[in-house]
Amino acid sequence: MLLKEANARLTENELAHLGAGEVGYIRKMKSDEVSRCFPEAPEIDPTLDLWALFAADGTPILLTDNRSSTFFKAAEDDLKTVSLH
Repeated sequence: MLLKEANARLTENELAHLGAGEVGYIRKMKSDEVSRCFPEAPEIDPTLDLWALFAADGTPILLTDNRSSTFFKAAEDDLKTVSLH
């Protein structure tokens, strides 16, 4: 089946939940982005390199200064990971 045909058959709700519970994405974050995604996080040193793991729908799962930790958490939660740049 062509991707174009598959997309035409997905409802908006189905598309929004695509990958839920199966896929997570990892991305590098700047400290000024943290409060938007992780409002409960304390103020963070702006010089730190931070990494975040999100569910397929954008729900934040983990924030860390150790990139490897995001992969370990994803594996623990049985999520396939993708990286965003």
